[in-house]
Amino acid sequence: MSDGQAGKQLLHLVIGGELSDLEGVEFKDLSKVDIVGVYPDYATAYTAWKAKAQATVDQAQTRYFVVHLHRLLDPSTIKN
Repeated sequence: MSDGQAGKQLLHLVIGGELSDLEGVEFKDLSKVDIVGVYPDYATAYTAWKAKAQATVDQAQTRYFVVHLHRLLDPSTIKN
């Protein structure tokens, strides 16, 4: 599950917390947002995301996300 080219670092951020509304992506309290970490590729980030998502499965308002930092840092990597 990689979304990068061989040998190129493609940073990903895993972040999560309690949402204000399940229909959106607004966090209820930004001071309580869980910044899980920054990872060098999607596969590693996905593993961290999955562990956090499974650990909070009983907390209906809590969601975790993988943010593709490499796309923010280098917009030319965005696929049209």
